[in-house]
Amino acid sequence: MDLGIKDKVALVLGAGGGLGGAIATALAAEGAKVAVADIDPQAAARTAEAVVAAGGKALALPWDLADLGAIDGHIGRIEAELGPVDILVNNTGGPPPTPASGQPAETWRKFFDSMVLPVYAITDRVLPGMRERGWGRIITSTSSGVIAPIPNLGISNSLRLAIVGWSKTLAREVGKDGVTVNIVLPGRIATDRIQFLDEARAKRENRSVESVSAESTASIPVGRYGKPEEYGSVVAFLASQQASYLTGSTLRVDGGFIQSI
Repeated sequence: MDLGIKDKVALVLGAGGGLGGAIATALAAEGAKVAVADIDPQAAARTAEAVVAAGGKALALPWDLADLGAIDGHIGRIEAELGPVDILVNNTGGPPPTPASGQPAETWRKFFDSMVLPVYAITDRVLPGMRERGWGRIITSTSSGVIAPIPNLGISNSLRLAIVGWSKTLAREVGKDGVTVNIVLPGRIATDRIQFLDEARAKRENRSVESVSAESTASIPVGRYGKPEEYGSVVAFLASQQASYLTGSTLRVDGGFIQSI
């Protein structure tokens, strides 16, 4: 299927990691020009190489999302080298495992400033152009914790819900302008982040990582962790011409893991 996004310009945040990198390469395989943003310059460069190998044009951007003052400069460079942003994929890193109680105000503020506020601010920077052109895609990758809160991920569960409320509200505001706004939730996708969480749980419960992973796998109806490229393919579809009537939604890519309806 031709997704109809050849030569569209995509900005993928957090693109140096497993999910972000898979999203960037999936978009590139459809002919998109991809700006690869990540706080780690080497990780951004690796994904940019993968984007080119997949058939797309890439621009690697070392980008600390917590630095809101850098937004105009980065977006300006994308516009100059690739063109105006048509597809924005908001993908931010997650905080460390913590309970919801007893966290200092400074900790909440730190992760709000790096996980949540940049999503709002970067979207506001590219949204006017999308509305003027009558076409745009804003896709935000969050966590299954916004539907079924994950134990010991108190900060993540809480802050990511702020993004879900914002996304749903925004979808109603810009739908008539040809801009869709959606949330994508990963389940247990085989990335470094999931490996880190499995290791943290194993240490907390004095168990082996293998037993933690086996227990998680047993709770997934399809019987395995997902592949990053499977997640990337779903995001690429949301960016497509064919998905123009899909907005304001929260889509689970979890192998049936989340038990709620």
